[in-house]
Amino acid sequence: METFLEFLREVLKGIVREITAYFFRKNILEHKKATLCRRKLKGGSQKNE
Repeated sequence: METFLEFLREVLKGIVREITAYFFRKNILEHKKATLCRRKLKGGSQKNE
């Protein structure tokens, strides 16, 4: 019974670690990447002359 509880504890640790890594990647890393690649918007009307 004790070994089963240790196994269950390790599985739960892995799940929590994966969920934390997913949200870290989603909220922090991808958010910064999107802002770095953004192009500057040109103001005014654009006419080909």
